[in-house]
Amino acid sequence: MTIPDFDAPSPKVQSPSALAHVVLRTTNLKPMEDFYVTFLGGRVVHKNNMLSFITYDEEHHRIALIALPSIGPKYPASCGLEHIAFTFPTLSDLMLAYRQRKARGISPIWCVNHGPTTSVYYKDPDGNVLETQVDNFDTPDDANEFMSTDAFAENPIGVDFDPEDLIKRLRAGEDDSVLKRRKEIGPRGPPDLDSV
Repeated sequence: MTIPDFDAPSPKVQSPSALAHVVLRTTNLKPMEDFYVTFLGGRVVHKNNMLSFITYDEEHHRIALIALPSIGPKYPASCGLEHIAFTFPTLSDLMLAYRQRKARGISPIWCVNHGPTTSVYYKDPDGNVLETQVDNFDTPDDANEFMSTDAFAENPIGVDFDPEDLIKRLRAGEDDSVLKRRKEIGPRGPPDLDSV
């Protein structure tokens, strides 16, 4: 292993290799734990009366919950984290997870094709927003190219869609590349997800 020159000038800070996990404060430890285990198809790695560590893959935990009884409810009109996003490999996988969540009483608050992604948004019991998505382009360069277009500049929010209609179209054999292509509708603003 080569030891770097820790004092050498650098054009930028060393980037991390991955985003490992998110920690959420809560006063509702058990309902939040149940939600995330169900939502992610995950499992609890460790828990006690104050903490819960949840994973769904090779990482030891992706979501950690910490019970802090002295905190108040989430205040939507404050600065802070907007949402956490989870990626699926295919549009069919995204829609399968949507249907499986729906069967367990977890319904989306917003379904939108942003252009770079097709996304389904949810809220957890504390009101934190979660995005589940599939990339609409084969490479990050292709997505970046789309994001530099006039169409994206005009509407960086996207176009809403009905997931049930998308499932019907998938079952009918429509190609993913057609289904993930965003229809252009002109300018629009973001939805008020706080009221949902």
